[in-house]
Parts: sequence; C-alpha cells; structure tokens
Amino acid sequence: MRAIQTAARPRRALPPLMSLTDAAADRLRSLYAKGQAGMLLRISVGTKGCSGLSYDMSWVPAAGPGDEVVTDKGLTVLVDRKASLFLIGSVMDYEVKDLVSGFTFSNPNEKGRCGCGESFHV
Repeated sequence: MRAIQTAARPRRALPPLMSLTDAAADRLRSLYAKGQAGMLLRISVGTKGCSGLSYDMSWVPAAGPGDEVVTDKGLTVLVDRKASLFLIGSVMDYEVKDLVSGFTFSNPNEKGRCGCGESFHV
C-alpha cells in the first residue's frame, strides 16, 4: 500500500489585527511622551449600550498574558485577546471636531451602531 502525499496549501496572509492612521499615531506619540510615559494603551471590547458592544481603552504598565501586541508606525498598542475577533482589520483614528475629540475606530466587522454611536454589534 502506497501513501498518497498531498502538498500543504499555502496559507493566506491574515489582515493585520489593527492599524493606526497618522493622526492616531501622532496623538499616541504625544500621550506616550507626556502624561502616559511608561504606559501602554490597551484596547478591549466590553458589553455596553443599546447595540451590545463598545470599545474600551485603558492605560497599563505592560502587556499581560491575555494581550496581543500590535506595532504600527513605530508605536505599540495592546489588544485584549478576547477582543481580537471583533477587531481584525480595524483602523484606529484620532478626530478633532468642534465640540469633541478622541479616538475612533473604523471596523470592517461592525454590522451596525446604535443611534448615539456609543456601541456597535457584529
């Protein structure tokens, strides 16, 4: 009996977990250099709002065992491993508007948002 060998199919490259726009990178550089020196931004997804999920950001001193390390534009951001599937391919931006400024996410996995924009669902 002769064994049949099949060649392993090449794996398709995965999209980056997350990337930063130039504006987000500039803002993070400023935060890392000033008030948050020595800290890292950690992004997770929690349950909140009328659509069910929301982006949560916190400052932590180092990556934990449940964190994915994302490096883009020379900056490091942590992503909670439990949030990875919700965030694959997301782009983090920093917007300044007339009455508010802050980080925003363009997430290809979102299927909808609540009316106020505070939460999303996939």
